[in-house]
Amino acid sequence: MALFRCVWSVLSALGKSGSDLCAGCGSRLRSPFSFAYVPRCFSSTVNSYPKKPLTSYVRFSKEQLPIFKAQNPDAKISELIRKIAQLWRELPDSEKKIYEDAYRADWQAYKEEINRIQEQLTPSQIVSLEKEIQQKRLKKKALIKKRELTMLGKPKRPRSAYNIFIAERFQETKDGTSQVKLKTINENWKNLSSSQKQVYIQLANDDKIRYYNEMKSWEEQMMEVGRNDLLRRTVKHQRKVDTEEY
Repeated sequence: MALFRCVWSVLSALGKSGSDLCAGCGSRLRSPFSFAYVPRCFSSTVNSYPKKPLTSYVRFSKEQLPIFKAQNPDAKISELIRKIAQLWRELPDSEKKIYEDAYRADWQAYKEEINRIQEQLTPSQIVSLEKEIQQKRLKKKALIKKRELTMLGKPKRPRSAYNIFIAERFQETKDGTSQVKLKTINENWKNLSSSQKQVYIQLANDDKIRYYNEMKSWEEQMMEVGRNDLLRRTVKHQRKVDTEEY
């Protein structure tokens, strides 16, 4: 995760959309007062917030990434970031200080601008902002958790009979020759006979068995590496009971 965040920070600094790494996520700013993540354009209440200044390391990476990319055009971004991180660790303190001083100066200007904007907010705007901050924070937390579970190889949840039916219908029309609307698919599902639906119900049951077996194996792996926080509640409870009996 540390490497992923590092790659994301550098790409954001370079003006990338982030689509190379994930879909649906955006850059965030941190308020120096609430220490909560605030989107740059969060509502009509405040049109814009100043961009959070780059840290000394990200500033260094932003300068070095184009150079490394030109020298290694076929290398992956993650590999280049790893090399830049190693170069940063080996950088003399006197040279690091240049980037650190620049960051401190930008951070002071950033806080002053945040102060100026917040002084213009009305009490109702502050309340609305705090609510939106909380929503964004929870959404970000859930997104990070989802990414982490994906990276750890957590099995996909079982599909329902209806979802399997939808996937099959879209698979049949993926060439684009005809667009099947979801409304039409819903009607087709409703018009299926009980025997026809039973086929998809059986596929869903088979998928549940697949999920159960894969989850059992995955959770055993998570316990081996000490990630009991990722186990299902029933598994945690059973493990606790077994330990107490022992």
